[in-house]
Amino acid sequence: MKKNDLKRQVAEAIAACQDKKAEQITTLELEKGSGAFTDYFVVCSGSNPRQVQAIADEVEERLKKAGLRPTHVEGYRQAEWVLLDYVDFVVHVFSEKAREFYDLERLWKSAKKIEAADLKASKTKSGKSKVAAIAAKTKRAATPRSRKKLA
Repeated sequence: MKKNDLKRQVAEAIAACQDKKAEQITTLELEKGSGAFTDYFVVCSGSNPRQVQAIADEVEERLKKAGLRPTHVEGYRQAEWVLLDYVDFVVHVFSEKAREFYDLERLWKSAKKIEAADLKASKTKSGKSKVAAIAAKTKRAATPRSRKKLA
């Protein structure tokens, strides 16, 4: 995957977190030699279990519209630490208590903190993010046309 596409996807996940009023949103770019299994972590907090689930739902919904589905989701029912794995990046949605306990920022202190502005998804003329526009084009190209339309 192109680095710009990945950055746009991460930016879309951050925007989803912001829309649901997630607190302390942090984005970590993990170093290649650190043994990390992914390129980015998006880490945020919700103030109660319902908000944690709402944030996770919004991230999943926004990225689904862009043609991405998580390969794995963990912790949704407990809503203490919801992990959404998109392979090239992972979104961690914590309760405040769990975030303080696990302290991923300390565990991955060698990772570079990225500002959301550095990842902003640029918009197309129609106002859609480029991630959504690319997904729509790909979907249209993959959809077979009926013979009636071609006639």
